[in-house]
Amino acid sequence: MNLFDRRSFLHLAGQLAASGLVAPLLAKSASAGPWSMLGISGEMHPLRGKVGYFTERGGTIGYYQSPEAIAVVDTQFPDTVVHLLEGLRQVGNAPIDLLINTHHHGDHTGGNSLFRGLAQTHVAHLNARDNLVRVATERNELDKQLVPTTTYNEDWSHRLGGQDIVTMYYFGAGHTNGDSLVHFENDNVVHTGDLVFNRRFPYIDKSSGASIQSWIEVLQKARRTFDRDTLYIFGHAAETHPATGTQADLKAMENYLCCLLRFMKKARRRGQTLDQLKANTTTIPGAPEWTGTGIERSLEAAWAELEAE
Repeated sequence: MNLFDRRSFLHLAGQLAASGLVAPLLAKSASAGPWSMLGISGEMHPLRGKVGYFTERGGTIGYYQSPEAIAVVDTQFPDTVVHLLEGLRQVGNAPIDLLINTHHHGDHTGGNSLFRGLAQTHVAHLNARDNLVRVATERNELDKQLVPTTTYNEDWSHRLGGQDIVTMYYFGAGHTNGDSLVHFENDNVVHTGDLVFNRRFPYIDKSSGASIQSWIEVLQKARRTFDRDTLYIFGHAAETHPATGTQADLKAMENYLCCLLRFMKKARRRGQTLDQLKANTTTIPGAPEWTGTGIERSLEAAWAELEAE
């Protein structure tokens, strides 16, 4: 089924109506053109070859588009991912071959439900799927969530539209215990999910198995696995920095995490308390590019990890 034919549009509009986002949509006249009623927000960014990224609100979405197939990496929220779909419609009408979730957090999976009946394959790491089910169940929202039907443990490959290869890798716990790196091999672009917060203080989800020490090792494995020509799409970035970059940015993220652990170990040896550190710390020594709000999340996660040793 083509994504952007009338049948698919009615399906998508029905999903929006069910979510309460665009209740009047189906009542509008089709003479205006089905997709023109939605409008476009956010920004489509072609990156290399058939791969690009979309930014609006939440985790950065990656996309692949050829005449034969579309792949989407993460879904932000229902009211934003629909703008990605409109942007893709302007280029072609290939079917959605693949939907990927890099991990389970709501700003990366909130729009999953709009792909119900559209994505031919929906995949995530096994731990990411389990986390998604757990959180949705705790919130009594499992019936509203579209859960990946395909999972993997270490790596998984797929040929998009019978042509270009996408491979997913799991190198261990990091931001959560289920983070995937997604490599579009032909164009040599990797979506890191939230394994990279480009110059932005990261969320370290200890409740979902995050490990700062392992995260450092994951980034080291990534730099060994992908070459110097690889372009990266990051889950988040500071307002002053782009959502894409190179191995140098992976190294910078690795350095931030190393400096964070080193700083916290020294502080604990000096007898400082977590409350004192949160009240007086605005940057991490050795990683001055990380500024702004949110440092307390790093301090709390590092404290918990060191306390558990």
